[in-house]
Amino acid sequence: MKKLWLKIVILSLTACGGADQGTDSDSITVGFSQVGSESGWRTAFSESVKAEAERRGITLKFSDAQQKQENQIKAVRSFIAQGVDGIIIAPVVETGWEPVFREASRAGIPVVVVDRNVDLSDESLYLTRVASDFVEEGRKAARWLMEETGGDCDIVELQGTVGATAALDRAEGFNEVIADYPEATIIRSQTAEFTRSKGKEVMESFLKAEQGGANICALWAHNDEMAIGAVLAIKEAGMDPGDDMLIVSVDAIPDIFKAMAEGDTNATVELSPHMGTPALEAIEEYLAGKRDFPRLIPVNGDLFTRDTAAQEYAKRAGSQ
Repeated sequence: MKKLWLKIVILSLTACGGADQGTDSDSITVGFSQVGSESGWRTAFSESVKAEAERRGITLKFSDAQQKQENQIKAVRSFIAQGVDGIIIAPVVETGWEPVFREASRAGIPVVVVDRNVDLSDESLYLTRVASDFVEEGRKAARWLMEETGGDCDIVELQGTVGATAALDRAEGFNEVIADYPEATIIRSQTAEFTRSKGKEVMESFLKAEQGGANICALWAHNDEMAIGAVLAIKEAGMDPGDDMLIVSVDAIPDIFKAMAEGDTNATVELSPHMGTPALEAIEEYLAGKRDFPRLIPVNGDLFTRDTAAQEYAKRAGSQ
């Protein structure tokens, strides 16, 4: 009987020791639900989060949603079932998140929204959001284009994924600026889903509809991948992209700097992929007891043109 009680005491002490160890930062587990891998920027973003988690000694459970919201909801529910310490989500679209976010809240798991936004009736269901100011990105692109053209320009627009925050906000910012220029008009606008292949396909339809592109002053693309796809279509139509038609986009991936250096595009607004640091830091701070977080932790970028494209390409391509 004494031996049995001794075993119980030892097991109890071991269990208590295990619980204490659970508060160590190196035992933190975070689930990360990513939109997908539709672009070079998105891949760089994923790799940046993974690298930052490794640097902090955090176990990261990564899920690629392949641009489907239902996959993200399944992933978040799986993270909750596994009892992760925190969840990071880059949402495909803004709406439809309330039920699963409420499930995470009931489980006591903090959620950090990164990149795109979510539309919730109760914002307390997520801890904070780490993102660029997408509206300002659209403004920056439009300001550059209006300066280059004197405000007189017929524009075609390649939109991002329908319902995505980046697409909605970049369009808002761009349209806000060109509203002050009566001779600047968007004559064609269609989603190309943030992908290079769709950018080429939609640009081909624009060129056919606009007399081979003769009526188009500029292309405004919501990301670099679509712009690069459009460049292929413009070249196949016998035009000189970047000269016959100005091209401005967003992301600042290495391939767009290569395209600018070669004279195929003109400007890009940087979207920083390094959102993992503030996102993981917020979760660590929450687990340490902090409860007062800003609704938005901003990350900002600059506008780049052909002037520095070759240098930027050498620097960014070399860092991959």
